Amino acid sequence: MKLAAIDIGSNAARLLITEVLKDDKEIVTFNKLNLVRIPLRLGFDVFEAGSISKQKIEMVLQTMKAYKHLCNAYEVEHIKACATSAMRDAKNSADIIRKVKLETSIEIEIISGDFEAGLVYENHVAENMDMEKSYLYIDVGGGSTELSFFSNGQLTYKRSFNIGTIRLLKNMVTDNNWDEMKDNIRAATKGQKEVVAIGSGGNINKVFSISKKKDGKSLSLELLRDYYKELSAVSLAERITRYNLRIDRADVIVPAIQIYINAMRWAGATEIYVPKIGLVDGLIRHLWDELK
Repeated sequence: MKLAAIDIGSNAARLLITEVLKDDKEIVTFNKLNLVRIPLRLGFDVFEAGSISKQKIEMVLQTMKAYKHLCNAYEVEHIKACATSAMRDAKNSADIIRKVKLETSIEIEIISGDFEAGLVYENHVAENMDMEKSYLYIDVGGGSTELSFFSNGQLTYKRSFNIGTIRLLKNMVTDNNWDEMKDNIRAATKGQKEVVAIGSGGNINKVFSISKKKDGKSLSLELLRDYYKELSAVSLAERITRYNLRIDRADVIVPAIQIYINAMRWAGATEIYVPKIGLVDGLIRHLWDELK
């Protein structure tokens, strides 16, 4: 069976097309067929003006039409489309959802931050790791950061915070926002086994790629600090050329690293694993569970 998940985030919209296979023993395998990312950057409209501009609405419509064509070409049977922080905050999100449904038949669901935090956990990465440790999932987006905490074989905490890369670039994150996240992380991880971080999101994936570490290896908190200093010290243009970054990655990567560093510090985590998972991966698994 072929499934598709669409994540309309504050910085980009992603489409993941996956083939779900079951063998004779009923073991399920998720095979990625295609992953497409379009940098819509809705957060730059929403977090400043409160709504999405006509130009960006047209970009959303064109993106969703293209995604629908791709799904048809791959003979996708079921599509799940979700929108996160920017669409949650946009005054005109209902109008955009109506237009997309009318022109593509794709129904976009605006999900809550806590539901978003749970979706990243649906990849169940921590369940296959050392049970003598506890794990803090950190998913950093343009508009929000989702945290999930896994300890003693169970998900014990999940929470979304309005701290995201675009909000930081726009100076829209207050000391109170940071304090709330710090207090929550410290309360969730207090007295638990050694905490290891699991990072998701395009920015931490890019940092991992720059580090040239082998898959399955972790990044240390010290290395993240070094990258934060290194990338902060150069201009946007230099980041693009020196690190081979797209412009829509070069501006958000520094605030993203700042969020990962802070979350790790407050949890007492000294290393972070980057399994290259994201919201769309969790959405695919959630869709599969719904269909079952």
